[in-house]
Amino acid sequence: MEFTKMNGLGNDFIVWFGHQELPSDASELAVRLCDRHFGVGADGLVYILPSEKADFCMRIINSDGSEAEQCGNAIRCAAKYVYDRKHINREQITIETLGAGVQQVELTVENGLVRMVKVDMGEPIFEGLKIPTTLDLTSVINEPIEAGGSGFRFTAVSMGNPHCVIYVEDAPSFDLEAWGPKLECHPLFPKKTNVEFATVRSRKHIDMRVWERGAGPTLACGTGACATLVASVLNGYSDRHAIVSLKGGDLDIEWNEEDNHIYMTGPAEIVYEGRLF
Repeated sequence: MEFTKMNGLGNDFIVWFGHQELPSDASELAVRLCDRHFGVGADGLVYILPSEKADFCMRIINSDGSEAEQCGNAIRCAAKYVYDRKHINREQITIETLGAGVQQVELTVENGLVRMVKVDMGEPIFEGLKIPTTLDLTSVINEPIEAGGSGFRFTAVSMGNPHCVIYVEDAPSFDLEAWGPKLECHPLFPKKTNVEFATVRSRKHIDMRVWERGAGPTLACGTGACATLVASVLNGYSDRHAIVSLKGGDLDIEWNEEDNHIYMTGPAEIVYEGRLF
């Protein structure tokens, strides 16, 4: 089984191309192979599959065996893979995702290789029950939440997957391990949630750290960066176009006022290729 190890700002994946459909043992493989001591080590598996709706279909299995509806870093990796490996020769491509439908992807190419990837992440979802949360609200903005005996205020957004954005004094030093698991599995989120801890440095710069649903602390989360920008605009903290700084690097996020879509621009890298026995 030949694979490619890739990452988007340190959010790393084992990428497979060539399957016709998602293997029945994908969840078991993810748990085994994503283990950083006994396996390859990754935040998840990415399968690039055929699609009847788009150029390709992407399916993501988290390191705990659960399936993610969408992943901004994974879609950049998938786009770079298919272009760099010459499975497509266009710089405008489409990729079908489980939770966000077909997404438009624009590639910046230098010397025959993808350097940056811009993804139309679609429109954010605000309605509480559709995110989903248990709150029947048209939007979930600055709502109270209690976990582990402490109280927070959160804003919930879906980017095809659920996000809970909480503002803290210093996101880079915030204790993810203490609060991430408690909030991920909070009863307010019937399908669990990704948790972002954010600090707004200016109207054009936000620091963010993430506890990903099904993967734990990761160096970056593309959909989380998008959700954080949206939450910051809804709370009046930032402009509609800002840099979101994650532990693994920066993403350029724009919430376009004309079409209401979120545009994410960032890098993806191929780390190495290998063969599993």
